[in-house]
Amino acid sequence: RPRTYQEFQGNKCAVAILIPMSENDTVEPSPERPPLPPASFEFLIFSMITQAQMQLGLLHFGPESEKPEPDFETARHTIDLLGIIQEKTKGNLTLEEDRLLNNSLTELRFRFVQAQPRKS
Repeated sequence: RPRTYQEFQGNKCAVAILIPMSENDTVEPSPERPPLPPASFEFLIFSMITQAQMQLGLLHFGPESEKPEPDFETARHTIDLLGIIQEKTKGNLTLEEDRLLNNSLTELRFRFVQAQPRKS
């Protein structure tokens, strides 16, 4: 059954119909890039961890001269999203998934505090 997602921007509203893919739906891989790993809870969490690390300036791909400044607001938002996932999935995760999420959140919160500029 299709679900609706609404995105509000000022007075405009864009609506998209999202149709969940079944396990039988396939997408042909592109020869220019490697295949994507299967969608899983662990991959979702690792993706968000990587985003937060990049937003905190802890992880960068490319020349050092092009390293962007940390984006603490967006990093905090990503960490908060992981916290919501933790809250909403409590009691429904395997031991490994629970440890991954809890340990990752603890480390990201610690690194967020460490990455903040020092006040003189």
